[in-house]
Amino acid sequence: MKTPFIILSILCLASASSISHAQRGDYLTLEECYELAMRNYPLVKQRGLIQKASALTIENIQKGLLPQLSVLGQASYQSSVTELPFKLPGVVPPTISKDQYRLYGDLSLLVFDGGQTRQQEQLQQTSESIQQQQLEAELYKLKERVNQLFFGTLLIAEQLKQSHLLINDIQTGINKVQAAISYGTALKSNADVLRAELLRSQQRTIELQANQTAYINTLSLFIGQTIGSPSLLVRPAAIITGNVINRPELIVYKEQSRLLDAQDKMLAVKTRPRVNVFVQAGAGRPGLNMLSNKFEPYYIGGIRLNWSLVGIYTLKRDRSLIEISRQHIEVQKETFLLNTNMMVSQQTLEISKYIQLLASDDEIIALRTKFKNTAFAQLENGVINSNDYLREVNAEDQARQSKIVHETQLLMAEYNQQTTTGNKQ
Repeated sequence: MKTPFIILSILCLASASSISHAQRGDYLTLEECYELAMRNYPLVKQRGLIQKASALTIENIQKGLLPQLSVLGQASYQSSVTELPFKLPGVVPPTISKDQYRLYGDLSLLVFDGGQTRQQEQLQQTSESIQQQQLEAELYKLKERVNQLFFGTLLIAEQLKQSHLLINDIQTGINKVQAAISYGTALKSNADVLRAELLRSQQRTIELQANQTAYINTLSLFIGQTIGSPSLLVRPAAIITGNVINRPELIVYKEQSRLLDAQDKMLAVKTRPRVNVFVQAGAGRPGLNMLSNKFEPYYIGGIRLNWSLVGIYTLKRDRSLIEISRQHIEVQKETFLLNTNMMVSQQTLEISKYIQLLASDDEIIALRTKFKNTAFAQLENGVINSNDYLREVNAEDQARQSKIVHETQLLMAEYNQQTTTGNKQ
């Protein structure tokens, strides 16, 4: 009786765990978006493919240490055969056929290869590491795109809040003017001016909401989860990052240098001899007895030495080519560091600029709010018209919008610099 209940409970738990935390209404941090984007991006599937391909290649390399069996056959016709250069009385020498046949198997076992197999495995492992690091470097670039979408969404959310405040200020002005019109102390045109501005502000709100939806939908596609509301995105704290570069591209250059080291060792290994033990067994006409014209079985066993000296002739030039490749990698690394440091320097200037702008934003807002409140009192008393009041309302709104933009731009510049350098807090 308890078994169906247990199964049902397991299914419910599995179903609950499969619901994304964004869809459940949980909050999403920037770091979580990074991780989800990297897991969801189709390119991430190459990790497993690279690993499988490398494992298969290493298995093939190791097969070279197993006994190697070859089956060979040959049928030939020759213009002349071996004959005795003299004749003996009463002795008839055997006649050797000019058509000859041979079928045999060759079984050999490598007993010494000078370390070639081990070095080939090292080359393949290093090559796999390079491919994996290149993939990580490519996936790392997703952070820049996530930054744009994440902070773009936060910026629009703040702009929408300010837009609602602006609409409230205009609506308050309309209510006051409408009351003055009813008492005959204000013209109807004053209310019309405010209503026109209200409609313009509402249009701007619609545009912001559409942009916000576009940002949210794109970010949802990146992380592979539906974000129910922009309010689920957690505004990250301000950070201070160092200027030391710790990008995954640097690991790629390091692994490429290791590969060149392995290739250099492989050059020396190839100049060493290879030793096999072997057994040949088969049948042929003639067999091992060249004077016999019958099909006969035979076998041969022994040790085989194979030592190619070609690698010695080209060793010096091959090492020169490796050194050129090493210098090429170093040039690529220096170029990457130069471009990255230039970008970090520009981002540092941007951060400094936004800090300076924010230092005066609050003072400007305080003054503009003061002017707006004064204008509201003057509008209420009929001292100024709607246009004068709107000018001060829009000026305050612009000041607040500037601060919102500067705050988000500062935060985005800080995290962009963290992404550029590859450093974390």
